[in-house]
Amino acid sequence: MVDSSSIDVLQPVLILLPMHDFIEIPLVKKFKFLKAFEAEEGRDQFLEKHAEIIKVILCTGFTPVNAETISKLPRLECVIAVSTGVNLIDLDACRERSVRVTNAGTAYSEDTADYGVGLLMDVCRRISAADSFVRQGLWSANRDCPYFGSSLGGKRVGMIGLGNIGASIAKKVASFGCEMSYTTRSQKETVPYKYYPTVLELASNNDVLVVCCALTKETTHIVNRDVMLALGKEGVVINIGRGPLIDEKELVKCLLNGEIKGAGMDVFENEPEVPKEFYGMDNVVLSPHSAPLTPESLENVVELSIANLNNVFAKRPLLSVVV
Repeated sequence: MVDSSSIDVLQPVLILLPMHDFIEIPLVKKFKFLKAFEAEEGRDQFLEKHAEIIKVILCTGFTPVNAETISKLPRLECVIAVSTGVNLIDLDACRERSVRVTNAGTAYSEDTADYGVGLLMDVCRRISAADSFVRQGLWSANRDCPYFGSSLGGKRVGMIGLGNIGASIAKKVASFGCEMSYTTRSQKETVPYKYYPTVLELASNNDVLVVCCALTKETTHIVNRDVMLALGKEGVVINIGRGPLIDEKELVKCLLNGEIKGAGMDVFENEPEVPKEFYGMDNVVLSPHSAPLTPESLENVVELSIANLNNVFAKRPLLSVVV
């Protein structure tokens, strides 16, 4: 990795929305944060006031960076995202202005992959449901546990997306004796798993779908009702990508009607709002978009962000470039 030592003078970095302390605290020591969300005069006036000195926007995966914002910053050179997903950044507007965009690269990959495997194991073996059974005192009341899970080994697992995270999940899940397959925009010649050209075909030939592709206009609701019905009554859906990749309303209906067996959800369409129907389902495991969050992965992304920020100001090549 490029040397990430701090430059001598604190350079200005625009922050549009608050960042996690794990990220902000080490970065604020090395760069001058211009916090638009704290501006008393309003955001537009703040951007106008600092427009001539802003070269970089630092943002999370929850921060919209739209064409209007980009147009207000004539000297903007780069948008650095501390997330893997960049779906809230207007990439077309960035291309038009020759503004570069970077993301978290592989900083979160292994920990997110571990979490995806954990969700899959939990749904299949009914771990959270059994935990709730014990916590409610039902076991000590001499009742037999009704939560019989199913083996993970031998299941057919289809990956929607096979980037860094998807490839890591596939490798880990394959070690349980699962039969792996995948769909992506194009077949990967060096991948040993079976390729299906459409999500519908992938669902028809698998017991589990793991959703971890990027969110774009084309992939919004890539898992729709037809896909869920193709997966079938014994099917399981795991989503660690982005909430809108799944048609959430149809997922609720399919689960309520027994048209699929279960789901593990770390992301949702309207976070932090979660469909209330999920709360009463013991075959659904819910998680608050926390798959990538470990001290180790946050340390990785801080190191990467510092390197990219330094490289922007030093006019060196960027790492983890998206655009």
